[in-house]
Amino acid sequence: MEVEFNPILAVDSYKTSHKWQYPDGTSHVSSYVEARADHSGLAVPGVVTFGLQAYLRRLAAAPVTAAFIDQARTLFAAHGVPFYEEGWRHILARHGGRLPVEIRAVAEGSVVPPGHALVQLVNTDPAAFWLTSYLETALLRAVWYPSTVATLSWAVKRLLREAWEQTSDAPEASLDFKLHDFGARGASSAETAALGGMAHLVNFQGTDTVEALLAAARFYDEPMAGFSIPAAEHSTITSWGRAGEADAYANMLRQFGGPGRVVAVVSDSYDVFHAVESLWGGRLRQQVLDMGGTLVIRPDSGDPVEVVALVLRLAANAFGTSRNSKGYEVLHPAVRVIQGDGINPATIRAILARMQADRFAIDNIAFGMGGALLQKVDRDTFSWAMKASAIQCHGVWRDVFKQPVTDRGKGSKRGRLALCRDAAGDWHTVPAGSCAEADDLLRPVFRDGALLVSHRFAEVRARAAAALRDAAPRHSGDGPAAPAPVLASAEAG
Repeated sequence: MEVEFNPILAVDSYKTSHKWQYPDGTSHVSSYVEARADHSGLAVPGVVTFGLQAYLRRLAAAPVTAAFIDQARTLFAAHGVPFYEEGWRHILARHGGRLPVEIRAVAEGSVVPPGHALVQLVNTDPAAFWLTSYLETALLRAVWYPSTVATLSWAVKRLLREAWEQTSDAPEASLDFKLHDFGARGASSAETAALGGMAHLVNFQGTDTVEALLAAARFYDEPMAGFSIPAAEHSTITSWGRAGEADAYANMLRQFGGPGRVVAVVSDSYDVFHAVESLWGGRLRQQVLDMGGTLVIRPDSGDPVEVVALVLRLAANAFGTSRNSKGYEVLHPAVRVIQGDGINPATIRAILARMQADRFAIDNIAFGMGGALLQKVDRDTFSWAMKASAIQCHGVWRDVFKQPVTDRGKGSKRGRLALCRDAAGDWHTVPAGSCAEADDLLRPVFRDGALLVSHRFAEVRARAAAALRDAAPRHSGDGPAAPAPVLASAEAG
């Protein structure tokens, strides 16, 4: 369901009453957004900040109008909550409907440890002191979801990069296509698919989520953020009948094969091991070799670790391998494997560990991830929150904070804040003014309805990639990495 973006209505109902709850003399409220803690089980050094610009571009393009105010007045009256119509009329008359706030944020694509201020906002018109916290619902939602998906995707790329360093001679750029987004059908909405799919593309270039491509073009000026290939599904293979399985496969090669081309074929409609050994590696072997491209065999059921291990072994027997400089086997270039069923960070790690034990390079495989990528995250994955930290009353700034005795983890920061890095590269959230303005990484990105900074998608990708290269390895030695905690249950797809 497409809903018109009225910024007045992008709010929790209870916030409409907050204007009357602040102390007399309040003129400014300053709040910040942070990821308070890592509950993901990913052991990442930080969260990948992403997605704020998508919201700010929508906000800049949708100033408050009289029609928006009328709509909100009618809705809230029927809904049973107060509505500060005078305040919104003031914003319309004084500011042309553009929201009088300043938003500062760390550059998107930065990887920042939990516990630091990533966004800070304050009203610029004293009469709109109530507006800062009013924006929490939309602003926090705009940041936590795409940043969490980008972090999950980044963490998987970190796993893949470790395996690449240990087992592969291929260019590092090959990692950009090692995790493919199959999550569109499992996403809760088209907007979820667009934002989450776009967040994945910060780290990779493989996707089947078309909404993500549109979002990257619309919000980050990226003409084409991701790529895909022709691929079969069970309906197209089984429509030939079990007796026609080999004919269905041959048709895929005829229709989509060719020099330099890549085609993926799901091969477990009946018996994936028979398909690899007797069909792809027997009856159709010469056709696979003669097409001049690459066949990607896709298992889609069973235990991912065991199935991938056997499929690789059968493919190696049928098509042969070469040994790279690191002592790992690489399948003939005409054949590769993609595993898209049951994939999450834990199963990826387990599959890679088994491949290393069997002396297969990471070159042989790519992964597809669906609901575990776009849907099995929530705000608590990194304990995202937006909190007021300072208020100006009667011309004097004072700190605002919470410190519940029942949960120290929910304590909040106090005062106006800055985000800095020291000579060692460590991050510090400090009181505003305690570091030079030029060193404050919370830079103005939005003020009084106007976007001040426009990140291009390539810039965001470059920051995330640089942080990946700088990240310290999580294990030592030449053996397979130790298992990581499970982020989410295996995809049943």
